[in-house]
Amino acid sequence: MKTSSRPKQLSGPDGTMVPVVALKHRDRWIIGVLALAVFAWLFSSLATNPNIKWDKVAEYLFFPKIIDGIWVTIMISIVATVLGLVLGILLAIMKLSHNPVLNWLSTLYIWFFRGTPVLVQLIFWYNLAFLFPRLVIKIPFTNIGYWWDTNDVMTGFNAALLGLGLNLAAYFAETVRAGIQAVDKGQTEAAYALGMTPVKRMRVIVLPQALRIIIPPTGNEFISMLKTTSLVYVVAGNDLMTNASQIYKQNNLIMELLIVASLWYMVMTAIATFFQSKLETRYGAEAVRLVRRPGFIQRALLKRTPLPAAGTAGITLTAENSVKAGKDLT
Repeated sequence: MKTSSRPKQLSGPDGTMVPVVALKHRDRWIIGVLALAVFAWLFSSLATNPNIKWDKVAEYLFFPKIIDGIWVTIMISIVATVLGLVLGILLAIMKLSHNPVLNWLSTLYIWFFRGTPVLVQLIFWYNLAFLFPRLVIKIPFTNIGYWWDTNDVMTGFNAALLGLGLNLAAYFAETVRAGIQAVDKGQTEAAYALGMTPVKRMRVIVLPQALRIIIPPTGNEFISMLKTTSLVYVVAGNDLMTNASQIYKQNNLIMELLIVASLWYMVMTAIATFFQSKLETRYGAEAVRLVRRPGFIQRALLKRTPLPAAGTAGITLTAENSVKAGKDLT
């Protein structure tokens, strides 16, 4: 049984024992009761509203067209997030490059896609045929190649993937750039000292450590993407919101279908939040650390480390502190 550790008496200025009186905090209780009353009133107004047909909400909650929209929403979220992450890494490397042209192009991309609304970008990609009626891939200055009708390629689904993925890449680029810059500069100097090229240094040393910092924010971006997919409604991408809107345009059950869509978005967000918290627990506690065991040179140097002097306590080099020692040597 849990017992309170609060003392019942304390010594006063003159040495006499004074009883400890707990504060009542009546203001906290009053504010809490008022907040609960407002919440109960709002919930009751919604639950007992005669204009909401809750039986229709239950009927359409597992409607096949709604379930199909959920799968499309999840697919768009996953593919657009992966596309954004890959392009974001490339843009971050370009922005950190010493080449001024690559740096300028990366800055321009990030400025453009962060400076324009994602809704405008979705409509732009969906109507790309107005600019380019045909998409052509051919050998320059020849007629050898292939072409496709833009309207056949740029469907609502493809326009959604392209618009959301390219927009997310601009935000991921800044996240990845911050993750790369958070890696200790000593790691880069050690890589150069070992004779690594810049590409190998980035691939073997910097990116593996930066990813440990980048992965937790990726979960946040994915959760945000789940809800941003509702904008795909404007290009008819067959996602959850698109299918719900197509149903309520036929039966006029607008609020009921919006409640159904909201419930499914909340379920998907809750599941994604659960896995995102697992990622933060796994990678967030120790964001930057050496992810590789000590190499051959480091192990050789460890063997040459002088033994403790006689009479002093010896140190047992376990596998765990061997990795730490390797980091210190690096």
